[in-house]
Amino acid sequence: MHFDYKIHYDFIKNRKKFYTGSILLVVIGIVSLLIFQMNLGIDFKSGTTMDAVADHGVTQAEVIEVLTGLGYDETPTVGGENNERISIRFGDELAADSVKAIQTALMTNFGDQMEFEVNVVSADLARELAVKTIWAILAASVLIMLYVMIRFEWRFALSANIAILYDCFVVVAMFSLFRLEVDLPFIAAVLTVLGYSINDKIVIFDRIRENLRFKPHKNAEQLQEIVNASIWQTMARNLYTVLTVFIVTLLIFLFGSESIRLFSLAILIGLVSGAYSTICLASPLWFEFKKREKNKKPKAASPSPKKEPVI
Repeated sequence: MHFDYKIHYDFIKNRKKFYTGSILLVVIGIVSLLIFQMNLGIDFKSGTTMDAVADHGVTQAEVIEVLTGLGYDETPTVGGENNERISIRFGDELAADSVKAIQTALMTNFGDQMEFEVNVVSADLARELAVKTIWAILAASVLIMLYVMIRFEWRFALSANIAILYDCFVVVAMFSLFRLEVDLPFIAAVLTVLGYSINDKIVIFDRIRENLRFKPHKNAEQLQEIVNASIWQTMARNLYTVLTVFIVTLLIFLFGSESIRLFSLAILIGLVSGAYSTICLASPLWFEFKKREKNKKPKAASPSPKKEPVI
């Protein structure tokens, strides 16, 4: 059996290198989560957010000076076209009089026409959001696995699920390692990564199934050739799809507003990880499961005892 399609690099032969690198990254992520944990935003822990629009441009130092005078040590975020947008995250649930005092101090220094938006998240609500988030990701993973099992087989489903959970973990690990804030848009980005990642894997799995149908294999070497050829036959399509979304998301990250910057960054990390895991993890894992099935030899039937002739 021979494929006309040129195999530029043998991904299956070098699969142990990818396993080692992926396991190393997972270990780094676990260590980061144990030491630094996640930099949870206001959506997942109790606190208060205050967003304001000033009459004119302000600097971060000016806002910090106002907050320090009131006894707060929070670091505000200043942005917008003319630095007129102020965003402050407080770690405590502020009472109404405290919120009023902060608003009054800001208006005194930056103009009495300022507009405010204040959100207070209680500890119970933050805990409920965190639990629902975990259930949402688990439910999405289970449904994806069931879908792939129905459309393909359990080996494809298991390989795909391991790979997409790896993609989600990479996003979480990077945010933990670099202390980036985790909020509701981050969760939306993780679920988006799940969708894009499984799409790439379905494309390669469909090609593997098609090649298996028309190119029967008798040993692991032929199966390895089928998987490698399937990867390279779909390489261009997968890369073009990922690059299209990657470029758009990168532009949003570079030129978009501050509120969706981390959302865009999470998707960028997930897209890169998804493209990697599709080629270097999902397909080799399926090969491992399929090869083990081929290596299993049917048990020889035990000979039936001979009957002694009756004399």
